Amino acid sequence: MCVIEQYARVHIVTDADPLLENRGAVPVVLRYDPEADPRHVRVGLPGAMPREWVIERDLLERGLTAPEEQAGIRVWPCGRVQAVVEFHTPQGVSVVEFEMKTLSRFLRLTHVPTAQPVPH
Repeated sequence: MCVIEQYARVHIVTDADPLLENRGAVPVVLRYDPEADPRHVRVGLPGAMPREWVIERDLLERGLTAPEEQAGIRVWPCGRVQAVVEFHTPQGVSVVEFEMKTLSRFLRLTHVPTAQPVPH
């Protein structure tokens, strides 16, 4: 299985990083590498301020249908169109709002044995 990457736009609310405050919609890269780390998904902020959050794939999937929490990360559906991921760190809290459709499509691809990366 190859590495799966998908670009998405998210909204971030945070007190953990002043550079990310009040930026509106920002691009992220969702990344799953089954050979390097089959249990986790990475959410990366590319560009001049690179950041990366790591979340268990199973936690993310369960959180799309009902609130879930594990190791300082909370995931829950927000209506029918959004999913929220909340990261708690010693620096503060970051709340990332995804489109449910984008996140669901990405997670489905992580289960396809011969999945191909989504074109950008």
